[in-house]
Amino acid sequence: MRVIGLMSGTSYDAVDAAAADLSLDGDALVLAPLGMVSAPYPGELRSALAAALPPAATTMREVCRLDTRIGQAFASLAVRADEELCGGRADLVVSHGQTVYHWAGDGTVHGTLQLGEPAWIAEATGRPVVSGLRTRDVAAGGQGAPLVSIVDVLWLRGRPGVPVALNLGGIANITAAAGTGPPVAFDTGPANALIDAAVRHFTGGGLGYDEDGALAARGRVDEALLRKLLDDPYYAQPPPRTTGKERFHLPYLRAALAGYESLPVEDVVATLTRLTARTVAGAVRSVGATEVLASGGGTRNPVLMAVLGKELDGIPLRRSDELGLPSAAKEAYAFAVLGFLTVHGLAGTVPACTGARHPSVLGSLTPGRHGLRLPEPAATAPVRLRVTQA
Repeated sequence: MRVIGLMSGTSYDAVDAAAADLSLDGDALVLAPLGMVSAPYPGELRSALAAALPPAATTMREVCRLDTRIGQAFASLAVRADEELCGGRADLVVSHGQTVYHWAGDGTVHGTLQLGEPAWIAEATGRPVVSGLRTRDVAAGGQGAPLVSIVDVLWLRGRPGVPVALNLGGIANITAAAGTGPPVAFDTGPANALIDAAVRHFTGGGLGYDEDGALAARGRVDEALLRKLLDDPYYAQPPPRTTGKERFHLPYLRAALAGYESLPVEDVVATLTRLTARTVAGAVRSVGATEVLASGGGTRNPVLMAVLGKELDGIPLRRSDELGLPSAAKEAYAFAVLGFLTVHGLAGTVPACTGARHPSVLGSLTPGRHGLRLPEPAATAPVRLRVTQA
């Protein structure tokens, strides 16, 4: 089955589409990557999205507009992915949508909201669409995140020691797939979220992120500010735990910088880069990791990766590309897998990772142009993921 996974993360700068040939072979789920395409959100849409996100106020009119325009942006990229990556023969599209709010408090997730109406995708591509993947896990008492944990567990199973999959997006999350005992997954805290917020703020929107870590490389870590940031109680919460830009946003950063107004932007960004590395490394050590396989936009920041390598203090740090999953597209491939599991009647969650009461088949299905023809339900669930060449 040729499946397109659509993803826009907490940085909300672009939509990624990854296509894969997926099949079941005995106890293995076989994934053959077909490639990735990406498109930035139109500037006006990105600005409107940023203006509506917490802690800003918004209106139902604006929510409706965003739901439509995000859905249309996803639909446009899905058409392109089908043509360029699947030769116009995709069987299924899976859309994560754009997370705009994750309602968490006191260690409990009460709800989650992703925008990007799937009907636009189904209409544009003619393919059935799986969407709304997080909500079912939340309804089952889970955190709704990290949903990629089932893919990480299948992918890393059988590797020696305690391999850890790390995603460095706006928020960082890890999955530890130990050989013995249940797996563990949780959001460690901000990856790029606060760094990006600082860069946009201090440059008046002239820069959107710290390209190649250039600002951090010129700065010095302010140890007092770092200690203040590390005092956030989120880092002491036991897993499973989840967070997002509802917590780690510009007003949060501006409050933390009270008393540090004279710090140059380079020092602020260097300190925030160290914060990301320190909190990720602490989380990795807490699960007894023996290796870390990183993916996500943060892997393109050589300064962040170098600082993280030092903080890991001897724990090998590699990119997911070395095991066949391109680091820039790994999350989009993961959501393609989740949709594939859904249409085969298979659960897409690991309760030990999300905190849910039980595994759940995820998402909602929007029929394509020719109705909804589901494959025969799978007799057994896969226990490992094998990445091959198409």
